[in-house]
Amino acid sequence: MGHAVTRIFAFLALLLAAPASFAQDKPAPKDAAAIEKCVKGKSGRHWNWESCIGILSEPCSRDEGGLTDRQVIDCYDRELAVWDDMLNTSYQALLKALDSDQQEKLRDMQRVWIASRDKTCEFLYHYFQGIMANPMIAACKSRATARQALYLRGFAEDVRDRK
Repeated sequence: MGHAVTRIFAFLALLLAAPASFAQDKPAPKDAAAIEKCVKGKSGRHWNWESCIGILSEPCSRDEGGLTDRQVIDCYDRELAVWDDMLNTSYQALLKALDSDQQEKLRDMQRVWIASRDKTCEFLYHYFQGIMANPMIAACKSRATARQALYLRGFAEDVRDRK
């Protein structure tokens, strides 16, 4: 019983701490520049951009065995900050360009996407039943946010190109 309670408290502590780190961190300018350079260097639209996912976190977390869970999580959070910023920028640009009906559909889509991302990534904790899943959760949130950022960026660029 004691181990289960400890695991629950550890998980709750991470959940309570997570929104602050995800929502408030601004990306380092060099990190944002690296991802932007990668995205702009890809021909075509967002279908080619996905190869840019992980360019910061994967080299940073490559030696997972030699890093603490916190260090691995920090690698993914560093990249997450860039994708989250890109997502928010694209979302705002798209929101401004849409009519009121489309704006509501975009808001609904984002709410559902956030809930889906969070439930999907949190399932890792329940599946692996331990805090070892925390780096996996960080990777999951970073990658899912990156894919959504690129998805919205494709629309934001389309809107910009139509002007």
